[in-house]
Amino acid sequence: MDRTAGHKSAGQHLYAPIDPFDQRMLNVGDGHKIYVEQCGNPEGLPVVVLHGGPGGGCSPVMRRFFDPNVYRIILFDQRGCGRSRPHASIQDNTTWHLVGDIERIRETLEIDKWVVFGGSWGATLSLVYAQAHAERALHLVLRGVFLMTQAELDWFYGGGAGHFWPEVWAKFVDIIPEDERGDLIAAYNRRLFSGDVAIETRYARAWAAWENALASIASDGVSGDSPAEYARAFARLENHYFTNNGFLTEGQQILSNMDKIADVPGTIVQGRYDMICPPVSAQKLHNLWPASRLQIIPRAGHALSEPGISAELVRTTDAIAAQYGSD
Repeated sequence: MDRTAGHKSAGQHLYAPIDPFDQRMLNVGDGHKIYVEQCGNPEGLPVVVLHGGPGGGCSPVMRRFFDPNVYRIILFDQRGCGRSRPHASIQDNTTWHLVGDIERIRETLEIDKWVVFGGSWGATLSLVYAQAHAERALHLVLRGVFLMTQAELDWFYGGGAGHFWPEVWAKFVDIIPEDERGDLIAAYNRRLFSGDVAIETRYARAWAAWENALASIASDGVSGDSPAEYARAFARLENHYFTNNGFLTEGQQILSNMDKIADVPGTIVQGRYDMICPPVSAQKLHNLWPASRLQIIPRAGHALSEPGISAELVRTTDAIAAQYGSD
C-alpha cells in the first residue's frame, strides 16, 4: 500500500473502518465511569490511544491508524467527555486521575506493556503517564506536542496566535467585557461554570470555535458551531485543566522529568504550521529525549486529519508493528 502523502486525503492513508470487538463502561471510582473499547486483533500488539482536549473524546477514525491484523487497539473517553459519565464533570477530574484510569484500564485488560499514542493534550497525557509508569510504555507516538506550559497557554489564549488570525481572534475576545480581557481563561471560566446551561453553552461554542478554526490548514480560520453537548464538555474540561496548569507541579514539569523516559523509544510527528501547538515545544522535547525521532511535516497544521500527519502516523505504527508485532 502506498502511504506517501502526495495529494491523497487523510482518510486514504488510513486502514479501513472497523468495529470494536469489546465495549464497556469501566467504573474508575470517584463517581466516574469511563467508556472503553477494543478493536483489531484480541491477541495483537496493544496500543492505547489518548485523545486530545482535555475533553475531546475518542472517535472511530482513531481506530484506523493501526493495522487491525497486528494491533489490539484500545480507545477510551477520558473522565467527563464522550460516552463517559458524568458528562462535562470536573469533579475528581485531574491529570493524575487520568493517569490512574489508564493504569486501571491496563490492569483490567491484563496488558503488561503497550504502545502509547496521543496527540495535543493526548501527547501531554502520554508523556506524564510514561514518566510515572515508564516500565509499561513500549513506544510513545506523539502528534502536535503540548507541554502544558504557561508560554503555550499565553500563545493561544493571550493573543499570540491571534496575530495570525485577527478576525477569528476578535470573535473569541469580543464577547468578553473589555475589563476582563487581560485573562481570557479566567473570564471564560466564570461563564463556563456559571450554573446556567444556556450561558455555558454559548461560551463553550465560542471557546471550541476558536480552537477548531485554527486546527487545520484546510479550515483556513473557518469553524462551524460544535454540537452543544460536545462543546460544553470540551470547553469546560479544557478550561478547568488550563486554569489549574494541568495539575502539574511546575511550569516545566514534563521537560524536567525527561530522564525518566530517556530509554523509552518515541516518535514525534509535528505539523510545521501548527498554530495551536507551535513546533518549538516538539523541538524542546526532542532535544531532551535521546530515544526520540522528530518528524516535522511540511504544509501541515495541528489536526490528526492533516494528510501529511495521517500518512506519517500510519508509517510510524506500521514500523512499530514490524518491530514488535511478532514478539
